Amino acid sequence: MRFGRKIGARLLPPLGYALMRFYWYTSPKRFHIRSPLPTGQSVVVCWHEELMISPQAYRKYRPDRPASGIISQHFDGEIIARILGFFGIRGLRGSTYRGANKVLLEAFRALKRGDDLLVTPDGPRGPRHEIGDGAIALAMKANLPILAVNYMPRRYWRASSWDKFLIPKPFTTLDIHLRVVTLEDTTSMDEAKRKLYKAMTAHLSETKDDET
Repeated sequence: MRFGRKIGARLLPPLGYALMRFYWYTSPKRFHIRSPLPTGQSVVVCWHEELMISPQAYRKYRPDRPASGIISQHFDGEIIARILGFFGIRGLRGSTYRGANKVLLEAFRALKRGDDLLVTPDGPRGPRHEIGDGAIALAMKANLPILAVNYMPRRYWRASSWDKFLIPKPFTTLDIHLRVVTLEDTTSMDEAKRKLYKAMTAHLSETKDDET
């Protein structure tokens, strides 16, 4: 098993990266910029199910920003970390389940050196679309805006995984949404979670509205 995982850790990341780039270059894209994008540092969030496209959308608008991403210590996290490395995003390994203290320390170090910080608020195990404390706590501590990057393909499959991972069908149109969430006026963690959840799910109805 260990030998198989070592082989997989070498072969799967370049294959995954190639598949992501295939979708990016062959799919028509519509970009919906819902608020002025930050010019400086930010915490960047997307749902775990949207990792096929959202990191690429982030890099389109912030191609040269130093960036780190919080990624689980599980085997699939190793694959994701290596794939994101192709996009110049440094992996910080850990989660609220394993290595929490270590990854939070590394996250604060990344923010201190000026990196954007990428987080999946419902990762690494879910529940799906449930906002954890991490992204919000980091953004509030560092006094940074949150950049929400979401997308929805017109035609797609969904995996049977906990996150119902989103897989676009080839050559379908991708609607990509970016918006900034600020938390200066929030008074509690629950309020901040509701605000971020609203921002990260707004695209599900906005895409339909844009088509009418």
